[in-house]
Amino acid sequence: MDINEFQQWVKEYYDSRGWAELDIFVRIGFLAEETGEVARAIRALEIGRDRPDESTGSVEENKQALIEELGDVLGNIIVIANKYNIPLEEVFHSHKKKLLDRYSTV
Repeated sequence: MDINEFQQWVKEYYDSRGWAELDIFVRIGFLAEETGEVARAIRALEIGRDRPDESTGSVEENKQALIEELGDVLGNIIVIANKYNIPLEEVFHSHKKKLLDRYSTV
């Protein structure tokens, strides 16, 4: 599946669940929450959680948790992009151009 197909799939899925209709500021809150969960998953991979009320996962389990959290972040970003009719491909190209323009030594 390429990024355009995935962006369309997310749109259809979130629309079918009614999730895409949430206020944009609610969506930003979800994005912030999911970003925190990415940080937590990375901490589990890098230094562990060291909490007696949590079970310690294997490296593979912790990596899978990170993959899932990255997916949640990506889903929220796609919903935001879709709200403003911005193809992710355009985001990729714009970001690449910005970095190359800013940091290229020609």
